[in-house]
Amino acid sequence: MTTAVSDQARSRSLSRVVAASLIGTTIEWYDYFLYGTAAALVFGKVFFPNSDPLTGTLLSFLTYAIGFAARPLGALVFGHFGDRIGRKRLLVVSLLLMGGSTTLIGCLPTYASVGVTAPVLLTLLRLVQGFALGGEWGGAVLLVSEHGDAKRRGFWASWPQGGAPAGNLLAAGALSLLTGLQSEATFLAWGWRVPFLLSAVLVGVGLWIRLAVDESPLFKEALARAAARGKPEQPPLVAVLRHHWREVLVAMGARMAENISYYVMTTFVLVYAVSHAHFPKQTALNAVLIASAVQFALIPLFGALSDRVGRKPVYLVGAVGVGVWAFVFFGMVDTGSFGSLVLAVTVGLVFHSAMYAPQAAFFSELFATRMRYSGASIGAQFASVAAGAPAPLIATALLKDHGSSTPISVYVAIAAVITVLAVLCGRETRGRDLAELPGARTAEEGAAAGTGAGAAADAEPGAAAVGKAATA
Repeated sequence: MTTAVSDQARSRSLSRVVAASLIGTTIEWYDYFLYGTAAALVFGKVFFPNSDPLTGTLLSFLTYAIGFAARPLGALVFGHFGDRIGRKRLLVVSLLLMGGSTTLIGCLPTYASVGVTAPVLLTLLRLVQGFALGGEWGGAVLLVSEHGDAKRRGFWASWPQGGAPAGNLLAAGALSLLTGLQSEATFLAWGWRVPFLLSAVLVGVGLWIRLAVDESPLFKEALARAAARGKPEQPPLVAVLRHHWREVLVAMGARMAENISYYVMTTFVLVYAVSHAHFPKQTALNAVLIASAVQFALIPLFGALSDRVGRKPVYLVGAVGVGVWAFVFFGMVDTGSFGSLVLAVTVGLVFHSAMYAPQAAFFSELFATRMRYSGASIGAQFASVAAGAPAPLIATALLKDHGSSTPISVYVAIAAVITVLAVLCGRETRGRDLAELPGARTAEEGAAAGTGAGAAADAEPGAAAVGKAATA
Protein backbone atom coordinates (compact mmCIF):
# COMPACT_ATOMS: atom_id res chain seq x y z
CA MET A 1 0.00 0.00 0.00
CA THR A 2 2.80 2.41 0.94
CA THR A 3 4.66 1.58 -2.28
CA ALA A 4 1.54 2.27 -4.37
CA VAL A 5 1.03 5.65 -2.69
CA SER A 6 4.70 6.47 -3.19
CA ASP A 7 4.49 5.55 -6.90
CA GLN A 8 1.41 7.74 -7.34
CA ALA A 9 3.17 10.66 -5.65
CA ARG A 10 6.22 10.24 -7.92
CA SER A 11 3.95 10.09 -10.96
CA ARG A 12 2.17 13.33 -9.97
CA SER A 13 5.49 15.01 -9.26
CA LEU A 14 6.90 13.92 -12.63
CA SER A 15 3.78 15.16 -14.42
CA ARG A 16 4.13 18.59 -12.77
CA VAL A 17 7.80 18.77 -13.70
CA VAL A 18 7.10 17.77 -17.31
CA ALA A 19 4.32 20.36 -17.59
CA ALA A 20 6.47 23.08 -16.04
CA SER A 21 9.42 22.27 -18.29
CA LEU A 22 7.29 22.14 -21.42
CA ILE A 23 5.51 25.43 -20.70
CA GLY A 24 8.73 27.15 -19.65
CA THR A 25 10.69 26.01 -22.70
CA THR A 26 7.76 26.89 -24.97
CA ILE A 27 7.83 30.46 -23.66
CA GLU A 28 11.59 30.74 -24.02
CA TRP A 29 11.59 29.29 -27.53
CA TYR A 30 8.69 31.56 -28.44
CA ASP A 31 10.87 34.51 -27.48
CA TYR A 32 13.87 33.15 -29.34
CA PHE A 33 12.07 32.09 -32.51
CA LEU A 34 10.04 35.28 -32.60
CA TYR A 35 13.31 37.10 -33.19
CA GLY A 36 14.31 34.69 -35.96
CA THR A 37 10.95 34.98 -37.72
CA ALA A 38 10.97 38.76 -37.41
CA ALA A 39 14.58 38.80 -38.68
CA ALA A 40 13.42 37.04 -41.84
CA LEU A 41 10.35 39.22 -42.43
CA VAL A 42 10.62 42.56 -40.58
CA PHE A 43 13.96 43.63 -39.11
CA GLY A 44 15.70 44.19 -42.44
CA LYS A 45 13.20 46.94 -43.25
CA VAL A 46 12.89 48.39 -39.74
CA PHE A 47 16.53 48.37 -38.59
CA PHE A 48 18.48 48.25 -41.90
CA PRO A 49 16.31 50.26 -44.31
CA ASN A 50 19.18 51.67 -46.38
CA SER A 51 20.19 48.27 -47.79
CA ASP A 52 18.66 46.35 -50.68
CA PRO A 53 16.11 43.73 -49.46
CA LEU A 54 18.40 40.66 -49.52
CA THR A 55 21.34 42.55 -47.98
CA GLY A 56 19.01 43.92 -45.29
CA THR A 57 17.92 40.37 -44.55
CA LEU A 58 21.58 39.29 -44.35
CA LEU A 59 22.33 42.05 -41.84
CA SER A 60 19.21 41.10 -39.91
CA PHE A 61 20.30 37.46 -39.80
CA LEU A 62 23.74 38.62 -38.64
CA THR A 63 22.20 40.08 -35.48
CA TYR A 64 20.23 36.84 -35.20
CA ALA A 65 23.45 34.79 -35.40
CA ILE A 66 25.18 36.97 -32.81
CA GLY A 67 22.73 35.69 -30.22
CA PHE A 68 24.19 32.22 -30.65
CA ALA A 69 27.61 33.55 -29.66
CA ALA A 70 26.27 34.18 -26.16
CA ARG A 71 24.80 30.69 -25.80
CA PRO A 72 28.11 28.97 -24.89
CA LEU A 73 28.69 31.61 -22.21
CA GLY A 74 25.21 30.93 -20.89
CA ALA A 75 25.96 27.21 -20.93
CA LEU A 76 29.15 27.73 -18.89
CA VAL A 77 27.60 30.08 -16.32
CA PHE A 78 24.25 28.31 -15.91
CA GLY A 79 25.91 24.89 -16.08
CA HIS A 80 28.37 25.79 -13.30
CA PHE A 81 25.75 27.13 -10.93
CA GLY A 82 23.16 24.54 -11.97
CA ASP A 83 25.58 21.78 -10.96
CA ARG A 84 26.45 23.62 -7.73
CA ILE A 85 23.14 25.01 -6.40
CA GLY A 86 20.44 23.26 -8.41
CA ARG A 87 18.49 23.14 -11.66
CA LYS A 88 15.30 24.92 -10.59
CA ARG A 89 16.78 28.27 -9.50
CA LEU A 90 18.72 28.68 -12.72
CA LEU A 91 15.63 27.95 -14.81
CA VAL A 92 13.81 30.81 -13.10
CA VAL A 93 16.71 33.18 -13.85
CA SER A 94 16.85 32.12 -17.52
CA LEU A 95 13.12 32.71 -17.95
CA LEU A 96 13.36 36.22 -16.49
CA LEU A 97 16.33 37.15 -18.67
CA MET A 98 14.73 35.84 -21.84
CA GLY A 99 11.33 37.40 -21.21
CA GLY A 100 12.76 40.76 -20.19
CA SER A 101 14.99 41.08 -23.25
CA THR A 102 12.19 40.05 -25.60
CA THR A 103 9.79 42.58 -24.13
CA LEU A 104 12.40 45.32 -24.48
CA ILE A 105 12.87 44.46 -28.18
CA GLY A 106 9.21 45.34 -28.62
CA CYS A 107 9.98 48.80 -27.17
CA LEU A 108 13.03 49.59 -29.32
CA PRO A 109 13.16 52.73 -31.48
CA THR A 110 13.66 52.12 -35.20
CA TYR A 111 16.55 53.15 -37.45
CA ALA A 112 14.42 56.01 -38.75
CA SER A 113 14.14 57.39 -35.20
CA VAL A 114 17.64 57.03 -33.73
CA GLY A 115 19.85 55.81 -36.56
CA VAL A 116 22.56 53.22 -35.90
CA THR A 117 21.71 53.12 -32.17
CA ALA A 118 18.63 51.04 -33.00
CA PRO A 119 20.43 47.99 -34.48
CA VAL A 120 23.09 48.25 -31.74
CA LEU A 121 20.42 48.00 -29.04
CA LEU A 122 18.75 45.19 -30.97
CA THR A 123 22.03 43.26 -31.04
CA LEU A 124 22.65 43.74 -27.30
CA LEU A 125 19.20 42.39 -26.43
CA ARG A 126 19.76 39.47 -28.77
CA LEU A 127 22.94 38.66 -26.84
CA VAL A 128 20.92 38.54 -23.61
CA GLN A 129 18.45 36.18 -25.29
CA GLY A 130 21.28 33.90 -26.37
CA PHE A 131 22.83 33.91 -22.90
CA ALA A 132 19.51 32.94 -21.32
CA LEU A 133 18.76 30.17 -23.82
CA GLY A 134 22.26 28.77 -23.36
CA GLY A 135 21.32 27.94 -19.78
CA GLU A 136 17.66 27.08 -20.31
CA TRP A 137 17.89 23.93 -22.39
CA GLY A 138 20.16 21.89 -20.14
CA GLY A 139 18.26 22.69 -16.97
CA ALA A 140 14.83 21.94 -18.44
CA VAL A 141 15.69 18.54 -19.89
CA LEU A 142 17.74 17.50 -16.84
CA LEU A 143 14.97 18.39 -14.41
CA VAL A 144 12.70 15.94 -16.25
CA SER A 145 15.37 13.30 -16.89
CA GLU A 146 16.39 13.22 -13.22
CA HIS A 147 12.81 12.95 -11.97
CA GLY A 148 11.87 9.98 -14.17
CA ASP A 149 13.07 6.40 -14.40
CA ALA A 150 15.30 4.82 -17.02
CA LYS A 151 12.53 2.76 -18.65
CA ARG A 152 10.60 5.74 -20.06
CA ARG A 153 13.20 8.49 -19.86
CA GLY A 154 13.26 9.01 -23.63
CA PHE A 155 9.51 9.67 -23.66
CA TRP A 156 9.35 12.00 -20.66
CA ALA A 157 12.52 13.91 -21.47
CA SER A 158 11.27 14.54 -25.01
CA TRP A 159 8.42 16.73 -23.76
CA PRO A 160 10.62 19.77 -23.01
CA GLN A 161 11.94 19.32 -26.56
CA GLY A 162 8.37 19.91 -27.69
CA GLY A 163 8.80 23.47 -26.44
CA ALA A 164 10.79 24.27 -29.61
CA PRO A 165 8.05 23.55 -32.17
CA ALA A 166 5.41 24.87 -29.77
CA GLY A 167 7.35 28.12 -29.37
CA ASN A 168 7.88 28.35 -33.12
CA LEU A 169 4.17 27.69 -33.60
CA LEU A 170 3.27 30.56 -31.28
CA ALA A 171 5.84 32.94 -32.80
CA ALA A 172 4.95 32.23 -36.43
CA GLY A 173 1.25 32.19 -35.54
CA ALA A 174 1.36 35.59 -33.86
CA LEU A 175 3.16 37.20 -36.80
CA SER A 176 0.97 35.40 -39.33
CA LEU A 177 -2.16 36.68 -37.59
CA LEU A 178 -0.89 40.25 -37.56
CA THR A 179 0.25 40.20 -41.19
CA GLY A 180 -3.17 38.87 -42.14
CA LEU A 181 -5.10 41.52 -40.18
CA GLN A 182 -2.91 44.55 -40.89
CA SER A 183 -1.64 46.34 -43.93
CA GLU A 184 2.09 46.19 -44.72
CA ALA A 185 2.57 49.78 -43.56
CA THR A 186 0.75 49.26 -40.25
CA PHE A 187 2.57 46.02 -39.55
CA LEU A 188 5.97 47.65 -40.12
CA ALA A 189 4.97 50.75 -38.14
CA TRP A 190 3.91 49.02 -34.92
CA GLY A 191 2.20 45.67 -35.49
CA TRP A 192 5.40 43.63 -35.30
CA ARG A 193 5.94 44.88 -31.73
CA VAL A 194 2.81 43.22 -30.29
CA PRO A 195 4.16 39.63 -30.12
CA PHE A 196 7.34 40.87 -28.40
CA LEU A 197 5.38 42.82 -25.78
CA LEU A 198 3.17 39.79 -25.20
CA SER A 199 6.22 38.01 -23.80
CA ALA A 200 5.82 39.91 -20.53
CA VAL A 201 2.49 38.14 -19.91
CA LEU A 202 3.86 34.74 -20.90
CA VAL A 203 6.83 35.10 -18.54
CA GLY A 204 4.46 35.75 -15.63
CA VAL A 205 2.65 32.49 -16.41
CA GLY A 206 5.93 30.60 -16.76
CA LEU A 207 7.29 31.84 -13.44
CA TRP A 208 4.13 30.86 -11.60
CA ILE A 209 4.42 27.32 -12.94
CA ARG A 210 8.17 26.88 -12.53
CA LEU A 211 8.27 28.08 -8.94
CA ALA A 212 5.83 25.31 -7.99
CA VAL A 213 8.03 22.34 -8.99
CA ASP A 214 10.55 20.46 -6.86
CA GLU A 215 14.30 20.38 -7.35
CA SER A 216 15.76 17.27 -9.00
CA PRO A 217 15.90 14.43 -6.41
CA LEU A 218 19.11 13.04 -7.95
CA PHE A 219 20.79 16.41 -7.62
CA LYS A 220 19.71 16.78 -3.99
CA GLU A 221 21.08 13.33 -3.17
CA ALA A 222 24.39 14.03 -4.92
CA LEU A 223 24.67 17.40 -3.18
CA ALA A 224 24.05 15.81 0.22
CA ARG A 225 26.76 13.20 -0.39
CA ALA A 226 29.21 15.89 -1.46
CA ALA A 227 28.45 17.88 1.70
CA ALA A 228 28.94 14.77 3.86
CA ARG A 229 32.38 14.17 2.35
CA GLY A 230 33.36 17.70 3.32
CA LYS A 231 36.07 17.91 0.66
CA PRO A 232 36.35 20.65 -1.98
CA GLU A 233 35.18 19.62 -5.44
CA GLN A 234 36.56 20.52 -8.81
CA PRO A 235 34.55 23.11 -10.77
CA PRO A 236 32.03 21.26 -12.97
CA LEU A 237 33.64 22.59 -16.15
CA VAL A 238 37.04 21.17 -15.15
CA ALA A 239 35.48 17.83 -14.23
CA VAL A 240 33.61 17.64 -17.55
CA LEU A 241 36.68 18.40 -19.64
CA ARG A 242 38.79 15.94 -17.65
CA HIS A 243 36.40 12.98 -17.47
CA HIS A 244 33.80 13.51 -20.21
CA TRP A 245 35.51 15.35 -23.07
CA ARG A 246 34.74 12.50 -25.48
CA GLU A 247 31.06 12.69 -24.63
CA VAL A 248 31.13 16.46 -25.18
CA LEU A 249 32.51 15.90 -28.68
CA VAL A 250 29.83 13.29 -29.41
CA ALA A 251 27.12 15.72 -28.30
CA MET A 252 28.57 18.53 -30.39
CA GLY A 253 28.75 16.38 -33.50
CA ALA A 254 25.23 15.07 -32.93
CA ARG A 255 23.94 18.63 -32.89
CA MET A 256 25.27 19.65 -36.32
CA ALA A 257 22.62 18.18 -38.63
CA GLU A 258 19.84 18.69 -36.09
CA ASN A 259 20.60 22.38 -35.57
CA ILE A 260 21.49 23.36 -39.14
CA SER A 261 18.54 21.59 -40.76
CA TYR A 262 16.07 23.11 -38.33
CA TYR A 263 17.06 26.71 -38.93
CA VAL A 264 17.30 26.21 -42.69
CA MET A 265 13.87 24.57 -42.87
CA THR A 266 12.01 26.89 -40.49
CA THR A 267 13.77 30.28 -40.60
CA PHE A 268 15.64 30.52 -43.90
CA VAL A 269 12.72 28.92 -45.73
CA LEU A 270 10.71 32.09 -45.01
CA VAL A 271 13.26 34.14 -46.93
CA TYR A 272 13.54 31.58 -49.73
CA ALA A 273 9.80 31.08 -50.12
CA VAL A 274 9.07 34.83 -50.22
CA SER A 275 12.03 36.18 -52.21
CA HIS A 276 12.85 33.23 -54.49
CA ALA A 277 9.61 31.25 -54.88
CA HIS A 278 7.39 34.37 -54.57
CA PHE A 279 5.03 33.12 -51.89
CA PRO A 280 3.15 35.75 -49.84
CA LYS A 281 4.61 36.21 -46.33
CA GLN A 282 1.53 34.88 -44.61
CA THR A 283 1.47 31.78 -46.83
CA ALA A 284 5.09 30.97 -45.92
CA LEU A 285 4.35 31.51 -42.23
CA ASN A 286 1.29 29.26 -42.43
CA ALA A 287 3.39 26.44 -43.89
CA VAL A 288 5.79 26.65 -40.95
CA LEU A 289 2.81 26.77 -38.58
CA ILE A 290 1.34 23.54 -39.94
CA ALA A 291 4.69 21.75 -39.95
CA SER A 292 5.46 22.86 -36.38
CA ALA A 293 2.10 21.53 -35.18
CA VAL A 294 2.88 18.14 -36.72
CA GLN A 295 6.35 18.15 -35.15
CA PHE A 296 4.96 18.92 -31.71
CA ALA A 297 2.80 15.80 -31.93
CA LEU A 298 5.65 13.61 -33.24
CA ILE A 299 8.37 14.44 -30.70
CA PRO A 300 6.94 12.35 -27.81
CA LEU A 301 6.41 9.45 -30.21
CA PHE A 302 10.04 9.47 -31.31
CA GLY A 303 11.07 9.82 -27.66
CA ALA A 304 9.05 6.73 -26.78
CA LEU A 305 10.52 4.87 -29.77
CA SER A 306 14.02 5.61 -28.47
CA ASP A 307 13.03 3.85 -25.22
CA ARG A 308 12.25 0.72 -27.24
CA VAL A 309 14.98 0.55 -29.88
CA GLY A 310 17.65 2.87 -28.47
CA ARG A 311 18.72 6.50 -28.82
CA LYS A 312 21.23 5.90 -31.62
CA PRO A 313 19.02 4.11 -34.20
CA VAL A 314 16.32 6.79 -33.98
CA TYR A 315 18.88 9.60 -34.14
CA LEU A 316 20.64 8.07 -37.15
CA VAL A 317 17.40 7.73 -39.11
CA GLY A 318 16.78 11.43 -38.60
CA ALA A 319 20.30 12.46 -39.61
CA VAL A 320 20.36 10.36 -42.79
CA GLY A 321 16.82 11.40 -43.66
CA VAL A 322 17.42 15.11 -43.34
CA GLY A 323 20.62 14.87 -45.41
CA VAL A 324 18.74 13.24 -48.28
CA TRP A 325 15.61 15.38 -47.92
CA ALA A 326 17.64 18.59 -48.28
CA PHE A 327 17.94 17.86 -52.02
CA VAL A 328 14.18 17.37 -52.37
CA PHE A 329 13.17 20.22 -50.07
CA PHE A 330 13.91 23.26 -52.22
CA GLY A 331 12.59 21.68 -55.40
CA MET A 332 9.22 21.25 -53.71
CA VAL A 333 9.25 24.86 -52.53
CA ASP A 334 10.10 26.02 -56.07
CA THR A 335 6.89 24.50 -57.45
CA GLY A 336 4.97 27.46 -56.04
CA SER A 337 2.32 25.13 -54.62
CA PHE A 338 1.24 25.72 -51.04
CA GLY A 339 0.68 21.98 -50.56
CA SER A 340 4.23 21.22 -51.73
CA LEU A 341 5.63 23.91 -49.44
CA VAL A 342 3.79 22.45 -46.44
CA LEU A 343 4.88 18.93 -47.31
CA ALA A 344 8.51 20.00 -47.77
CA VAL A 345 8.73 21.67 -44.36
CA THR A 346 6.70 18.97 -42.60
CA VAL A 347 8.80 16.04 -43.85
CA GLY A 348 11.95 17.98 -43.00
CA LEU A 349 10.71 18.45 -39.44
CA VAL A 350 9.73 14.78 -39.19
CA PHE A 351 13.36 13.83 -39.78
CA HIS A 352 14.47 16.61 -37.43
CA SER A 353 12.15 15.22 -34.73
CA ALA A 354 13.86 11.83 -34.96
CA MET A 355 17.07 13.57 -33.87
CA TYR A 356 15.62 16.14 -31.50
CA ALA A 357 13.29 13.87 -29.50
CA PRO A 358 15.90 11.39 -28.14
CA GLN A 359 18.52 14.12 -27.78
CA ALA A 360 17.43 15.16 -24.28
CA ALA A 361 17.71 11.67 -22.79
CA PHE A 362 20.80 10.84 -24.88
CA PHE A 363 22.79 13.86 -23.70
CA SER A 364 21.60 13.49 -20.08
CA GLU A 365 22.80 9.89 -20.01
CA LEU A 366 26.31 10.84 -21.13
CA PHE A 367 27.31 12.71 -17.95
CA ALA A 368 27.54 12.22 -14.17
CA THR A 369 25.06 14.05 -11.92
CA ARG A 370 27.30 16.81 -10.48
CA MET A 371 28.59 17.72 -13.94
CA ARG A 372 25.51 16.84 -16.02
CA TYR A 373 24.15 20.39 -16.39
CA SER A 374 27.57 21.62 -17.52
CA GLY A 375 28.29 18.67 -19.80
CA ALA A 376 24.94 18.60 -21.59
CA SER A 377 24.82 22.40 -21.93
CA ILE A 378 28.39 22.72 -23.20
CA GLY A 379 27.93 19.94 -25.75
CA ALA A 380 24.66 21.40 -27.02
CA GLN A 381 25.41 25.12 -26.97
CA PHE A 382 29.00 25.18 -28.20
CA ALA A 383 27.85 23.25 -31.25
CA SER A 384 25.10 25.78 -31.89
CA VAL A 385 27.70 28.48 -32.59
CA ALA A 386 28.99 26.50 -35.57
CA ALA A 387 25.63 25.03 -36.53
CA GLY A 388 22.42 26.98 -35.97
CA ALA A 389 24.01 30.41 -35.59
CA PRO A 390 25.32 30.83 -39.13
CA ALA A 391 22.84 28.49 -40.85
CA PRO A 392 20.34 31.13 -42.09
CA LEU A 393 23.21 33.53 -42.80
CA ILE A 394 25.16 30.95 -44.82
CA ALA A 395 22.04 29.81 -46.66
CA THR A 396 21.11 33.40 -47.55
CA ALA A 397 24.67 34.15 -48.73
CA LEU A 398 24.76 30.97 -50.85
CA LEU A 399 21.45 31.89 -52.44
CA LYS A 400 22.67 35.42 -53.15
CA ASP A 401 25.98 34.27 -54.65
CA HIS A 402 24.77 31.27 -56.67
CA GLY A 403 21.09 31.97 -57.25
CA SER A 404 20.49 28.25 -56.66
CA SER A 405 19.42 26.06 -53.77
CA THR A 406 21.85 23.22 -54.60
CA PRO A 407 24.78 24.59 -52.52
CA ILE A 408 22.40 24.95 -49.56
CA SER A 409 21.36 21.30 -49.91
CA VAL A 410 25.02 20.25 -50.00
CA TYR A 411 25.62 22.31 -46.85
CA VAL A 412 22.86 20.45 -44.98
CA ALA A 413 24.07 17.08 -46.29
CA ILE A 414 27.62 17.70 -45.03
CA ALA A 415 26.20 18.48 -41.58
CA ALA A 416 24.27 15.18 -41.74
CA VAL A 417 27.47 13.23 -42.45
CA ILE A 418 29.16 14.83 -39.42
CA THR A 419 26.24 13.90 -37.19
CA VAL A 420 26.11 10.31 -38.42
CA LEU A 421 29.82 9.86 -37.67
CA ALA A 422 29.49 11.45 -34.21
CA VAL A 423 26.52 9.30 -33.19
CA LEU A 424 28.20 6.13 -34.45
CA CYS A 425 31.23 6.98 -32.27
CA GLY A 426 29.03 7.36 -29.18
CA ARG A 427 27.77 4.62 -26.90
CA GLU A 428 24.13 3.53 -26.74
CA THR A 429 22.87 4.97 -23.44
CA ARG A 430 19.28 3.67 -23.28
CA GLY A 431 18.44 2.26 -19.85
CA ARG A 432 21.37 3.83 -18.03
CA ASP A 433 20.84 4.54 -14.33
CA LEU A 434 21.48 8.25 -13.74
CA ALA A 435 21.79 7.85 -9.97
CA GLU A 436 25.21 7.65 -8.39
CA LEU A 437 25.89 4.65 -6.15
CA PRO A 438 25.26 5.50 -2.45
CA GLY A 439 28.50 6.37 -0.74
CA ALA A 440 30.56 5.94 -3.90
CA ARG A 441 33.70 7.97 -4.35
CA THR A 442 33.80 10.49 -7.13
CA ALA A 443 36.15 10.11 -10.05
CA GLU A 444 38.19 13.00 -8.69
CA GLU A 445 38.69 11.33 -5.31
CA GLY A 446 39.57 8.03 -6.93
CA ALA A 447 42.15 9.64 -9.17
CA ALA A 448 43.74 11.32 -6.16
CA ALA A 449 43.91 7.96 -4.39
CA GLY A 450 45.51 6.35 -7.44
CA THR A 451 42.59 4.03 -8.18
CA GLY A 452 42.07 5.40 -11.70
CA ALA A 453 39.45 3.68 -13.79
CA GLY A 454 38.01 1.78 -10.86
CA ALA A 455 37.02 4.99 -9.15
CA ALA A 456 35.53 6.29 -12.35
CA ALA A 457 33.35 3.22 -12.45
CA ASP A 458 32.28 3.82 -8.85
CA ALA A 459 31.43 7.42 -9.59
CA GLU A 460 28.32 6.48 -11.49
CA PRO A 461 26.98 3.23 -12.97
CA GLY A 462 28.12 2.87 -16.54
CA ALA A 463 30.52 5.82 -16.50
CA ALA A 464 33.61 3.74 -17.11
CA ALA A 465 31.82 1.77 -19.80
CA VAL A 466 30.80 4.94 -21.58
CA GLY A 467 34.33 6.26 -21.47
CA LYS A 468 35.71 2.94 -22.74
CA ALA A 469 33.23 2.83 -25.61
CA ALA A 470 33.94 6.42 -26.54
CA THR A 471 37.65 5.70 -26.56
CA ALA A 472 37.12 2.69 -28.78
